[in-house]
Amino acid sequence: MRWDGFFDDLEVQLASEWEAERAALDTEAERLRLSRVALRERLSMLQGRDRDVSPPSFDLADGTVLSAEVTGVGADWVALEGGRSGAIVVPFASIASIGLPHVDVLRSARPANASSTLANRMTLGFVARDLVRRRVAVAVHLMHGRVLAGTIDRAGHDHLDLAMHEPGTPRRASEVTGHRIVPFSAVAWIRLDAGAAPA
Repeated sequence: MRWDGFFDDLEVQLASEWEAERAALDTEAERLRLSRVALRERLSMLQGRDRDVSPPSFDLADGTVLSAEVTGVGADWVALEGGRSGAIVVPFASIASIGLPHVDVLRSARPANASSTLANRMTLGFVARDLVRRRVAVAVHLMHGRVLAGTIDRAGHDHLDLAMHEPGTPRRASEVTGHRIVPFSAVAWIRLDAGAAPA
């Protein structure tokens, strides 16, 4: 038996085992990293994506499917822009699934850049209070499928007050047909009515 060949074989075997162990550790580290990735981070990675491919499709809890691009992400909501739907705000809790081209699935799972701490703190309540300030007419789509059109008058910690009026019209006392208190947990999505002038 030649010792040179024996040691060469042993060295190759050890190197191979070391590479296999290192690959296993890298795989386990990647699994651990992915286990810590939140939906918010994955949605953030979809901002500014290549728009030459089909847009993401969002299956929502009320049964609606929206094909739209991600334009902003807050603490518990995503802003979408798409086709006839216009500007939309969707609470994370309303997202049943997201359809994406495979390249975007992989890209969204990559490590995210440091995000804005302000965006991390902007909840759905923050967005609703901004809509109150702007007096923008909205269509609030509820989880069970009903749509309430009007203007948000007030937004609390976990709910909003909606003055109901016809879509496309400004909020005026004479136009208001009723009022609703809507818990955020009942909101599937909110569409901003670009056609209505602020009151």
